Formats: sequence, structure tokens, C-alpha cells
Amino acid sequence: MSRSIKFAQAGGPEVLEFVETQVPAPGLNELRINVKAIGINRAEAMWRVDDYIEPVKFPAGLGYEAAGIVEAVGKGVSGFAAGDEVNVIPSFSQNDYSTYGEVILVPDYAVVRQPKALSFTEAASVWMTFVTAYGALIEDAKVAKGDFVLIPAASSSVGLAAIQIANYAGATTIALTRTSAKKQQLLDAGAAHVIATEETDLVGEVMRITNGLGARVAFDPVGGPTFPKLISALSSGGIIYIYGLLSTGVTPLPVLEMIAKVPTIKAHNIWLTTGDETRRKAAVEFVVKGLETGALKPVIDRTFTFEEMADAHRYLEQSGQFGKIVVTV
Repeated sequence: MSRSIKFAQAGGPEVLEFVETQVPAPGLNELRINVKAIGINRAEAMWRVDDYIEPVKFPAGLGYEAAGIVEAVGKGVSGFAAGDEVNVIPSFSQNDYSTYGEVILVPDYAVVRQPKALSFTEAASVWMTFVTAYGALIEDAKVAKGDFVLIPAASSSVGLAAIQIANYAGATTIALTRTSAKKQQLLDAGAAHVIATEETDLVGEVMRITNGLGARVAFDPVGGPTFPKLISALSSGGIIYIYGLLSTGVTPLPVLEMIAKVPTIKAHNIWLTTGDETRRKAAVEFVVKGLETGALKPVIDRTFTFEEMADAHRYLEQSGQFGKIVVTV
């Protein structure tokens, strides 16, 4: 018997329930994994309240990331065997598979070998963050030396990954944070510049840093009323990727300025990368190489135990973390 976490109705962290089940043998192209650590993501909190990019089918499981040891492989699986240390990367619907469990079944396309030298806790923290940032900044925008990259909500797990990836590509990072409280942490994490948006003129500072040119790329999980400032801080023909909605306010568009600057605004999600086999493999190779060279490093804010999953969700929703939240099993 194995415990997993399910919920029968949308709501706060209190709706999460432990359920004991017998995990079956893996089916065609599936693996059964003994989970050691689980990466916690904003997407799962949105899923829990049924306010996500697809509707929840109840009763539901949840979870996109995990690190653990293969227990068994199903027919059609190649390249993995019992005893292998592996990670699960987000590449499926939570209506079909989930990772909040002691033993889980996942499709083989979502499984990668655990990067060398990473602990289970570290490995559970890297895939959503680095692949999301990679997809926008490397795969699509192809940032490089000479580019300035704006990173709102820079102390989030994906924000910190974006700083590292943009630096890895040779670009200059401008981290955005509401106050100066995390400024030194962001500089220590690799940000070339940090702007406290509630204390400083965002657009003026970006123009000062970029010698009046503006940033070519903005990578935004916030949206909301301050979104027009990002467009104002862009260079002519710049790109904004919107990959989250941390702000609950309306996201306005400054039409005249857009006509003048002709920016590109793109919605972005990780499945653009992980949903395609060729792109997924390229992303994994990029992240593994970055981890091996030390250019990319896990940043973990706090760990919780499996029994504390509801507390982990409460902590996530306070939006005060610096890096990733991981649950150990």
C-alpha cells in the first residue's frame, strides 16, 4: 500500500487528503517510481482551487515534479531499469498523472535520469524552473551577449532560474522585485542589476542601465496593472513572455505605445518545450550541461515533509520564498 495526496473538491490547502492505494504495475510505456522528493509549484496551488489552464476532474491528484528510484518498468520502456535514480519533468496533464505520492506511475516521456551530483531534494527542484525559463529565453528568444533581460518576480524559483539561464547565455539580467529586502540575495544569485519597483522608477532605471535603449526581452509571471511599465521598458521590437498571473488585477495594454514600439507579446508555458520530443531532449541536454558545469544551480528556499504538504501549500501562497519549495518523502 502507498499513500498519495488527492482532493475531492476545490479549495484551500485543507482539501488535500492522504489516500492509501495499491499502486498497480506500470502499463505500456509507464514507470513506477518510489518517490524521494517532490518539487512544489504555483501551478499545483492553482490546480487545487480549480483555477488553472484546464478544468480539474474530481477526485484529483496533483503534482508535476518528483525525484526517486525506479521500482518497475512497463512494456515499451527502454533505457530505464529498476534501481535507476530518475526525475519526473512536467509534460502531462494532472488529470492523467500526478506526483504527490510515495509511489507513482508516470509516462516514460516524462522521465529523465537524475543529473549527477544532485541529491533527490535538489533534483526535484530543477525541471519546472529551468525548462520554463529555457523555453522562452533560449529556445524562442535566443538571448545572447548584448541583450538585456527583465525578470519580474525575480526571487521566485523560475525567476532565479531565468537569471542563471540568461547569464549562462551571456545576456545582462535586470531583476525586478517589489522592495529592497531581497536585493542583496538577488545580486548574490547572479543578477547584474536589481530594481525595487515600489521604491524606484522602473522605466527610468531600465533606460539608465541600458543607455536609453530598453531591454530586448521581459520574462513576466505577474501581469496585472504594472504590465504597461514592462512595455515602456522594452526596446523597439522587444519581446514580453507572460507565463503566469501572480497579479489578480486586469492586465491593460498601452495601445499607442505598442503601435510605436511594435513589441511582441507571447504567452508561454513549459509544455511548448516538454510536449515536443525534440525540444524536450534539447532542453534536458542544455539543463544537464549547465548543472554539470556549475552555470546552473538549484536554489531551494525550504523543505517540508510529505506529512506537511498542506503547510507547504500555505507557505507557497504567502509568496515570500526565495527559490524552490521541496517536499521530502
